[in-house]
Amino acid sequence: MSNIEELTGKAEAILFASGEPVALDRIAQVLGIRTYAVEEIAAGLQKKYNKPESGVHLLLLGDSAQFCTNPAFIEPVRAALDLKRNTPLSQAAMEVLAVVAYNQPVTKAFVEQVRGVDCSGVVGSLVQKGLLEERGRLELPGRPLLYGTTENFLRCFQLQSIDQLPPPPSGDGSEEEPDSGGEEPPGEYTERDQTSF
Repeated sequence: MSNIEELTGKAEAILFASGEPVALDRIAQVLGIRTYAVEEIAAGLQKKYNKPESGVHLLLLGDSAQFCTNPAFIEPVRAALDLKRNTPLSQAAMEVLAVVAYNQPVTKAFVEQVRGVDCSGVVGSLVQKGLLEERGRLELPGRPLLYGTTENFLRCFQLQSIDQLPPPPSGDGSEEEPDSGGEEPPGEYTERDQTSF
């Protein structure tokens, strides 16, 4: 076994055992190598696993990586593990996600100004679902909360980073819906979306 094969095996084992996104620099620290070397290992693992017939894919989320189920095979996974399918996201929820994703961090008031309606309930629901998170407060009277998308948002829409969002056609980013990039209908997810391993 060559050194690169051994390092790849170790990185693969770490990612498999975690079940959660693991920072690439953390893997590099554990293996005693540079982060760019882990990035190359991750690219190799993606080439190995990210095939239409593979049941497992390696998903890159910014500077982290995670093994997850191939979206094409999510239905038998749901059936076997009795995972519940949550109610698909409403049009209002998708619009709020789009406004936040393209303009984050933003206040609820900004989202309401763009959409023209009260968004308190929708924003609260998206926070509970782990698709939005608080990002501090704006230094204005009342110090309103700022919101941004989460790592779970990237996972749900098959994005490596927020930079992979398609450009909004209107140029203002207020109404573009994130592209799911997979077989799963946009806005639908399980309690552990894409069933990480």
